[in-house]
Amino acid sequence: MKRKALFVFALLMVLGMAVYAQEAAHAETESVPSSSSVWKYMAAALAVGLSCIAGGMAVGRIGSAAMGAMSENPELSGKALPYAGLAEGICLWGFLVALLILIL
Repeated sequence: MKRKALFVFALLMVLGMAVYAQEAAHAETESVPSSSSVWKYMAAALAVGLSCIAGGMAVGRIGSAAMGAMSENPELSGKALPYAGLAEGICLWGFLVALLILIL
């Protein structure tokens, strides 16, 4: 668990530095970037990153449980599909939140 948290923290730091470097590159022709624009990009990256990580973990657990259940009873394959779709929906909601953060 500590490795996952460290990986997420490092990923967020790299994304933040990339956004700040992009803003700084544009600052040569314009004024200094405001801190609110940097936080906006950080919040969007955090929304997408965490939701995709959580969705991937959920789909992995649901998929392994569904495969185990289908090995015993093949008729359960149709019942496991909606649960995997719900878990993938987590990523979609994270993307929509990030899109709203960037647009508004």
